[in-house]
Amino acid sequence: MNPNPAILHTVMRRVRTIHLLRTLAPGVVSAGLFFIALYGIGREVWVAKVFENMPSVWNLPEVLSFMANAFLHTEFLVQTFLIVAAAALVWAARSLARAMHSSSLNYV
Repeated sequence: MNPNPAILHTVMRRVRTIHLLRTLAPGVVSAGLFFIALYGIGREVWVAKVFENMPSVWNLPEVLSFMANAFLHTEFLVQTFLIVAAAALVWAARSLARAMHSSSLNYV
């Protein structure tokens, strides 16, 4: 029994599309969460003033010290938004890497 190649191709294309959408869904949720957290940070903090007060970019230890002090001396809500944004960014990167890996396996 030889199935019709056109039907087989169409079905497999749809299966791959559904698999890709299931793989990307967590990444879309995490990207949305990341942008909501950034919006919250922007509502609570005058971000331009933070960058204005930051030391020179060329001096990495001072920049890291400034960032740590800025984080520790903000309100709890801003700290929460920063942690959520960092976690969502890592989650989105992980989802993107998994999606790229699984899509590359489908075409080998």
